[in-house]
Amino acid sequence: MPLLEVRNLVVEIPGRRGTLRALDDISFSIEPGEVLGVVGESGAGKSLTGAAIIGLLEPPAHVAGGEILLEGQRIDQLPHEKMRHIRGKRIGAIFQDPLTSLNPLYTVGRQLEETIRAHLPVTQAEARRRAIGLLEDTGIPAAAQRIDHYPHQFSGGMRQRVVIALALAAEPTLIVADEPTTALDVSIQAQIISLLKRLCRDRGAAVMLITHDMGVIAETCDRVAVMYAGRIAEVGPVHNVIHEAAHPYTAGLMAAIPDMSQERERLNQIDGAMPRLNAIPSGCAYHPRCPRAFERCSVERPELMPAGATRAACWLHDPAVARKKEVAA
Repeated sequence: MPLLEVRNLVVEIPGRRGTLRALDDISFSIEPGEVLGVVGESGAGKSLTGAAIIGLLEPPAHVAGGEILLEGQRIDQLPHEKMRHIRGKRIGAIFQDPLTSLNPLYTVGRQLEETIRAHLPVTQAEARRRAIGLLEDTGIPAAAQRIDHYPHQFSGGMRQRVVIALALAAEPTLIVADEPTTALDVSIQAQIISLLKRLCRDRGAAVMLITHDMGVIAETCDRVAVMYAGRIAEVGPVHNVIHEAAHPYTAGLMAAIPDMSQERERLNQIDGAMPRLNAIPSGCAYHPRCPRAFERCSVERPELMPAGATRAACWLHDPAVARKKEVAA
């Protein structure tokens, strides 16, 4: 059974000029111990998907359809208090800016100890011992002394390590990490990514890693879901998605990555921009930017379908199209 299963998720945002559909029929799953990357341009719906899963959608955004199941239990309709308990105990969250996750008025030790005691039946002394152990596990030197420091006394990279420790404090089975390395410099990014991989492997937790950085995805993930305009364009094993992209959008993202082995004066780019929520094109949302679009793409919206080792929402992989090519050949 998947650890997390998202079925036909729809998130809507009501406004004065009507209701906008921010996530449209999103479905995917994450197995225990797996790292699933979610990638796409800004505005694709990556962070909104993560927020829906952990129950932190900003009103008036709300889940308008579909289901979110954690270990077989539906969690998208739970009351606020029950979801709050699940969010700490069974789902850990790591956000882009560690300062938004840490209370500047409390020492990091107090914040860790309170989280541990809120979700685990331990004494104050045991909670402090566990907190020091978590700081040591996340690579913070002299953890027994630094536990009594405040967030502002840590560097950006060290603060993000504290946030990871906080996310792991109640021993969750799922970590939702939303751009956990974006605010950090490249060398610290690599340290945080390897730390996250190691901790989750050692503890058996699954990770949903939201990022726009394909390098981070390639380095970290087992599978990847590529999002575009509130839908999943392609999903599959990370190696196949990166090296044998089945969706033209995925292929465009891959082609835009600098290749150190080739000499090019200009990087490839995807013409145009992500559509606004109030102007999603008919048919396949990507068709106005797609170099391989044909008539059906502007009229009929494709669902995810088998495309080699991955699944892609693209009419190029419709069996009927493949048969026509064979006949023409």
